[in-house]
Amino acid sequence: MMNIGRIQAQIDKSDFISRDLSWLEFNRRVLDQAKKKHRNIIEKLKFMAITASNLDEFCSIRLGSLYNYLDYGKERIDYSGLRELPFRAKLLAEMHSFVKEQRRFYHKEIKPHFEENGFNILSPEDLTEVELTKVDDYFKKTVYPMLTPMTFDSHHTFPILMNQLLIFGVVTQSQMDKKDNRKVSFVQVPPNLPRFFEIERDDLLIFVPIEDVIRKNIDKLFRNVNIRAANLFRITRNGDFTLDESDDLETNFIDEIKRKLKSRKTGRVVRVEIEEDYNKWMMTLLQDRWEIDDDNVFKAQKGTNLDFTSFWQIVKHIDFKDRNAEPRPPLPPLSFPELGNANIFEVMKTRDILLHHPYNSMSLVVDLLELAAEDQNVLAIKLTIYRLAKDSRITNALLKAAENGKHVSVLFEVKARFDEENNIKEAKKLQQAGCFVIYGVISVKTHTKLLQIVRKEADRVTRYIHMGSGNYNEDTARIYTDIGLLTTNEIYAHDVSEFFNVITGHSLPQNYKYIITAPGDMRARLIEMIRKEAENAKAGLPAGIVIKINSLEDKEVIEELYAASSAGVRIRLIVRGICCLRPGRTGLSDNIEVISVVGTYLEHSRIYYFHNCGDSVVYGGSADIMVRSFDRRIESIFRIIDPLLKKEVINILAFNLKDNVNSYVMNENGSYQPKKITKGDKAFNIHEEFFNLKLEDLDTQPII
Repeated sequence: MMNIGRIQAQIDKSDFISRDLSWLEFNRRVLDQAKKKHRNIIEKLKFMAITASNLDEFCSIRLGSLYNYLDYGKERIDYSGLRELPFRAKLLAEMHSFVKEQRRFYHKEIKPHFEENGFNILSPEDLTEVELTKVDDYFKKTVYPMLTPMTFDSHHTFPILMNQLLIFGVVTQSQMDKKDNRKVSFVQVPPNLPRFFEIERDDLLIFVPIEDVIRKNIDKLFRNVNIRAANLFRITRNGDFTLDESDDLETNFIDEIKRKLKSRKTGRVVRVEIEEDYNKWMMTLLQDRWEIDDDNVFKAQKGTNLDFTSFWQIVKHIDFKDRNAEPRPPLPPLSFPELGNANIFEVMKTRDILLHHPYNSMSLVVDLLELAAEDQNVLAIKLTIYRLAKDSRITNALLKAAENGKHVSVLFEVKARFDEENNIKEAKKLQQAGCFVIYGVISVKTHTKLLQIVRKEADRVTRYIHMGSGNYNEDTARIYTDIGLLTTNEIYAHDVSEFFNVITGHSLPQNYKYIITAPGDMRARLIEMIRKEAENAKAGLPAGIVIKINSLEDKEVIEELYAASSAGVRIRLIVRGICCLRPGRTGLSDNIEVISVVGTYLEHSRIYYFHNCGDSVVYGGSADIMVRSFDRRIESIFRIIDPLLKKEVINILAFNLKDNVNSYVMNENGSYQPKKITKGDKAFNIHEEFFNLKLEDLDTQPII
């Protein structure tokens, strides 16, 4: 058994925070959202479900990645300074701590309030006879025909158990045989069944877990044998894979992706969630089979929800529609107040427009695409796609454009994690309609968000450009905060055209003027701007940096931020998720503050601000400060040139720094605490204040 105290002491010596431990801290902040007193019971369940789905992905990808090193004997030293085995011990210990608190809060603070809110989650033993009859009838007619017991013994191979499905491990013994001839069979709960069977009881809506419906009737699947145990469990498999780099142009790239997707179903098991009174004989068999130990086993009280993602059925139930906070209606952009009464093509020729989602609707971009699809003067449309909404208006607009004879080029990123299948399906749809479709770029992901519409005007051709930090996804744009720039500025247009030529063809452009790209010079350019602030500070000039991103992980940039801090630069970082930088460490990062904003909306915009002796340099875009963003993704950030738009983007940073409702302050040891509302101050919630913002109210206070 590894000494966690010694491991922690070694972690504390490092100048860097572990990426994975930092992520677990982020999920604790999400869990904290469920604890907020102002949230109703449905909102609390929503955040519980989010923490569960977050942890599922973390286990699949990050824990899975660690096991790639362990299983193949590869060396790995974490940012915390730990080797593979000590880090595994620390990581799993922190995961157990999180799950314990997650389940404690659910059982003690949420579940007892179900009935007073008009619903409850009940097991069959809590039902009336009439209700039990309904449950049994449902099992007989719907559930039973779908179940397939899969036995493992000397005559049957070990079945492939599916990732993140509920599974019953049933230990049986023949009634006739006196020998110890135990067998284990597995019954997987079909994923296409609702997670709860619903019953109306007067004014109470009852949710009966589907696993309890099956458990009550499990004997019908094992007749004339003794059932010694029927334990519910759930496994998470390693879902981390890296596409092989290949110069073989004959390789069918799409088939390669499909093969990788199939491997997710049979990847090694990295986590088992199981009811606590499990059959030890069965568990020993499973642990030997999957080469895991007790640290990988997460126990839950029997009869409780093993999988909190099931709460989505309750959260999205039509009866609770009024309990889910409806988003406030979006406002016209500050730079386009006449939205709805003016032609977007004409307006874009007169000014740049900044969009700030969800406070401004994504519909403006979609409307622009739909207008372009029908406009006889539009010659071509080029677009990068990372994640699409289901039944996307974007796809429909592109199909209509192709149908109308326009040239349509679309770069689909088919490696967008967990959206690969949907992206392949949508891409094929467009390809069959005559669009020029590029299925990503080998060895890197295309994460940049760019749109170009080429339109023939009376005496010239005009390029209409959109650049953003968020996906072209109408659904997520309602709950993610992002920024986007609409422009016809010829310098932006030239940069974007050159960039499309790089990612769709074979071109090596000269330097861009208003955009910075990756892979390429993004890391170097950001470091250059950080160093300039450090030089200004050393010269006694005003200097400062404010950066808002999702994740801060790249060690080279972090070291430059440390150096700038030591030079006297005030650095304020707004990092929603992973942060591997230690703020406030004496002699290292005295001048660095880090906050994380986690609340109703998911903070997704990336903004970079450099004081530059008062002539501030401001960029927005798709890139975080991560190794993958700089080296393994096609990214872009764009400079904000227009004075009004620059003022608005700086105001976004100012509001984030001012927030005292959704903000958490990062401590030097990597932990976080909610920002306190100081005496005399009012609550300032950016997820409300941006809806109240008017042009004349833009914060003019310096942010440095």
